[in-house]
Amino acid sequence: MTRTKKILATIALVLGATAVATSPALADSHSPVSPQDTVVAPLDSHSP
Repeated sequence: MTRTKKILATIALVLGATAVATSPALADSHSPVSPQDTVVAPLDSHSP
């Protein structure tokens, strides 16, 4: 294996490990609060 192939394989391995490590944080439902427990405040709460 040439040096260039080793460098590319290492970069691909690092990028793959980074993607696996960050994928839970990018998920839509990563918050521990269930949807029925959330409180929605009205948007115009500071109007007189």
